[in-house]
Amino acid sequence: MLLIPAIDLKGGKCVRLRQGHMDDVTVFDDDPVAVARRWVEQGATRVHVVDLDGAVAGRPVNAKVIAAITAAVAGVDVQVGGGIRDEDTIEAYLDAGVRYVILGTQAVNVPHFVGDACTEYPGHIIVGLDARDGKVAIDGWSKLSQHGVIDMAQHFERDGVEAIIYTDIG
Repeated sequence: MLLIPAIDLKGGKCVRLRQGHMDDVTVFDDDPVAVARRWVEQGATRVHVVDLDGAVAGRPVNAKVIAAITAAVAGVDVQVGGGIRDEDTIEAYLDAGVRYVILGTQAVNVPHFVGDACTEYPGHIIVGLDARDGKVAIDGWSKLSQHGVIDMAQHFERDGVEAIIYTDIG
């Protein structure tokens, strides 16, 4: 079994949102690098990081913090999602030592982007499908698409993604 601890970033801090509401935040720690180190010291072999600000902005916002986490836990796989909408961002994260990038909103809005990314960066692409009532949510959970989560998952499996992360946000 692979247990993957998660670090959600908002304003450079470790947080948890209540049902994805950006204004309902609990701050757990001001030092995400120290939190990542603690997870690894406790045996984590992979760390999941989400740039919540990036998910809403549509571009990386906490990239410097993510790079610091990746450097601090060298040798441990880091997977990152939130605000990854283009190939330059994928490449920048991989160059910074991130092992897996997680595509969400862009995967739903531009499905061929996933196939292209899987071809260009084989073994490094994960798709995150967050759903409510069977429909995929996008833009940091702020909008519900008309796409069924099962159909989307099957499509991305055919594209060759490394994994699919499913979250029921209801």
